[in-house]
Amino acid sequence: MAASVPPSASRWFDFSRLRGLEERLHEPERIRRVRAAAREAFEALPLEPNPLYRGYSNFAGADLREIDFGAEGPAVPLPARAAATLRIVHDAVGTRTEVPAELSAAGVTVRTLPELWNDGGGAAEELLAPILAEDKLTALARATVNRAVEVVVPDRCPLPVRVEDLTVLSSPHQGLSVRREIRAGVGSRLLYAEELYATRESEADGPRLYGSTVRISVAEEAQVHYLSVHAPDPRAVSLYQRRGSVGRSARLAWMWAGFGGFRTRLRNLSELVGTGSALEDLQAFYGRGEQAYDSSVQISHIGTDTHGQSVTRGVFKDTSQGVSRGLVRIEKEARKTVSFLSEHAMLLSRGARSDTIPVLEILCRDVKATHSSSVAPVDPEKVFYLASRGFREGDAVRMIGEGFLAHVLERAPIVGLRDHLYPILAARWDGHPVVWTGDASGPSLPPLEVRAADAAEDWRFDSKLR
Repeated sequence: MAASVPPSASRWFDFSRLRGLEERLHEPERIRRVRAAAREAFEALPLEPNPLYRGYSNFAGADLREIDFGAEGPAVPLPARAAATLRIVHDAVGTRTEVPAELSAAGVTVRTLPELWNDGGGAAEELLAPILAEDKLTALARATVNRAVEVVVPDRCPLPVRVEDLTVLSSPHQGLSVRREIRAGVGSRLLYAEELYATRESEADGPRLYGSTVRISVAEEAQVHYLSVHAPDPRAVSLYQRRGSVGRSARLAWMWAGFGGFRTRLRNLSELVGTGSALEDLQAFYGRGEQAYDSSVQISHIGTDTHGQSVTRGVFKDTSQGVSRGLVRIEKEARKTVSFLSEHAMLLSRGARSDTIPVLEILCRDVKATHSSSVAPVDPEKVFYLASRGFREGDAVRMIGEGFLAHVLERAPIVGLRDHLYPILAARWDGHPVVWTGDASGPSLPPLEVRAADAAEDWRFDSKLR
């Protein structure tokens, strides 16, 4: 891939634009000092700290000098809120929340950036603290936080909680960096859908920047399903970083569907701390034109009898590029671990490229860990078979590519996720923009439902090993 650090990397962003943001948010001096430290980290750190991977990541052409994190504009239109759904909207106005009365009565709480800023207990400093080992771009996302939400689901919450978190880019050169702090209490159930879109007006007015920082704490016996739908305009630059900690007999599922943008960077770290904890990390990418995806997944098995699986698939055409890095680390005391890492990519054009890099770091002998990886063009025999059944070659390639991605979407623990996302994938495949309209004709997801969990004995250590 292209070199990842252009000579002007230290000038990608004009930090003087943050002065108006700090005044608008009425930030205390202690917060400005934290921002200043993050800015220093941005200036000092490399784009990719690990020298082994510096030749893979592609961030060329991402000029962020005109990005404005203090830009204001009208509120985006919204469709009617689904019943019993907690809705959060981030746009040019700020952050808006709609909490159903039944969830509020059950003890679910939501706080936004101004409330967190005014918290004297250190919530503001914690909000801007690093959640991963930092590089230039994670430091940039931390220094420019201008939206935030904290969602807390109490212990033994009697109701399942469904959250619709929408971010809409609607202004020229707009920058939104959103921090999400999520705590799921003991025995709670949470389905969180993070969706990113853009309006038609924003497409031709230069690049925009989206930063998404998510930290999730999953208490014992809780279940959290976190879905990200990434469908901004073709010039958007996006920085995703997320960290999850999973307690005893708890479950966390990350799902990421990438269908848009120009340069997209995703960093996931999941820690299986409690005995019997489980994790799924599922990612699907579709790239066309000059798009580039850079994904890194790390699963750390710390507790005993834990299960983790990461499945990543990408389809790339034209000159689009992708890199998928996966690391499974099994600590010394993490006995009876079962872990699986899968990274596969399909190339539909000569100019497309993808690199898959799976790594297992095993410090305990009493485990089972496997991985698989491949990068290949579409199978000509499959194309020939479909052509012999009357399909045109282009339609045959499309069917194969869509089925390749559907393998990931069908594994997701959400009912009908493949069907929900297909209109977005079809629009991108046909070269049409995905435009936020704010009505029923727009791309927002319908109410989602979690599938029943698989039986534990299907994946426990003893049944898998013998």
